[in-house]
Amino acid sequence: MKQAFRRAFTLSLPVMAGYLSLGIAYGILMEDYGYNFIWSGLVSLFVYGGSIQFVALNFLKGGFSLLTIAIMTLLVNSRHIFYGLSLFNAYRPMGKKKPYMIYALSDETFSLLCSYKDQPGLDNNACMFFICLIDHFWWTLGGVLGGLVGSLITFDTTGLDFAMTALFVVIFTEQWLEAKTHIPAIVGILSAIVCLNVFGSDNFLLPTLIVAVCILFLAKTPISVKLREEEGK
Repeated sequence: MKQAFRRAFTLSLPVMAGYLSLGIAYGILMEDYGYNFIWSGLVSLFVYGGSIQFVALNFLKGGFSLLTIAIMTLLVNSRHIFYGLSLFNAYRPMGKKKPYMIYALSDETFSLLCSYKDQPGLDNNACMFFICLIDHFWWTLGGVLGGLVGSLITFDTTGLDFAMTALFVVIFTEQWLEAKTHIPAIVGILSAIVCLNVFGSDNFLLPTLIVAVCILFLAKTPISVKLREEEGK
């Protein structure tokens, strides 16, 4: 168990760097809206919504119905439907840990779990659980620290919410460099560009995911053949 925790901690360090930065940015923005570090910490702990937490800052101004908030949250986090489908087999043996792992599945945690490779002699299920738990801790800690920083230091918070976009760019770059084929990434980029122009910047995310998944599903066999050919060289 200790070995599983140590490995999970090591794997979570890149996420720590991003989550502490993002969490601090979120905590500062929360403080700027009049909510102290206790609130930013609790929201980060129990909502743990990443980008939707930044979007939800606008809800604090009021003027939004519960139905509007629910629909917006569903649209922003709809990508998690696809995350869950791709981890269906990996989560099957998790037992009692499974509900928490579903709850704690974030973009960055999904990236770590997808690239996770089993180690002989290690409780790999426990390691994957600890990855979810530790990432959750980093995000919550960042929210608390940001709230404290925001209460002590006053400065212009314009642009802080871009930190989430910056982290996505870093994750994409790392996966691009490590991937054996760039076909899925190219499909995703082209799908995003087309859907952005068709549906607009506020509604393109879900159509992009649907289009990309459909194309990749249809191209599954050619991509698999190409990967086998590359591995055989």
